[in-house]
Amino acid sequence: MVYYQNIDTTNVSEKAESYEIKLQPDDVLMIIVSAEDPEIAAPFNLTSESVTTAANPLLSTGQRTLQTYLVDAYGYIQFPVLGKLKVGGLSRTEVIHLLENKIGTYVKNPIINLRITNFKVSVQGEVNSPGTYQIESERITLIEAISKARDLTIYGRRDNVLIIREIDGVKSYNRVDITKADFIHSPFYYLAQNDVVYVEPNKVKVNGSAVGPNTGVIISISSLLMTLAAILLRTF
Repeated sequence: MVYYQNIDTTNVSEKAESYEIKLQPDDVLMIIVSAEDPEIAAPFNLTSESVTTAANPLLSTGQRTLQTYLVDAYGYIQFPVLGKLKVGGLSRTEVIHLLENKIGTYVKNPIINLRITNFKVSVQGEVNSPGTYQIESERITLIEAISKARDLTIYGRRDNVLIIREIDGVKSYNRVDITKADFIHSPFYYLAQNDVVYVEPNKVKVNGSAVGPNTGVIISISSLLMTLAAILLRTF
């Protein structure tokens, strides 16, 4: 199956619009505040935790891990010094600006580093390697997700790829035809965190599956009965 069949008649050379995902409940954020004087920025960072060994919980390995912020069901996080902040529905850039303005009251020229640590998408159905994939960056296209799943099988419908997305607790179901190049301008060309991509089987696969698991047994019994009938006819 050929992808991007009408690419010659589709304007795909225009500059892509800036795309940023919006933070959602259950996102896990790593936020680090830096400044020229580390001591001044320290109160705005969560205390790091020491990693201990399973054999002896009292023995620290010396490694320290940064604690993270969980966006609650209402889109809030609890931030040191600043208290409760609404970040749900905001982009990464918007949250950074929010923190810069609030922390700037206490710290001169603060530097904010923010990252979603649990960004993932799931690819199901007629692909060669279905599964859930952790995304290191915060920007992945539908094609990149399908590539991670090692492309569609020959039985996958390329003209009706389903994308399930949840925003503010509301699920949406959207279908994309990746055989046509204009899907590049679709709002679902870029995936959001926790998106589910489902590739449904084509008619060949569906009809083949409809035969049922006992078809082989039935055919074997029929063949045996035909063979016995032929032997009886020869005998008589």
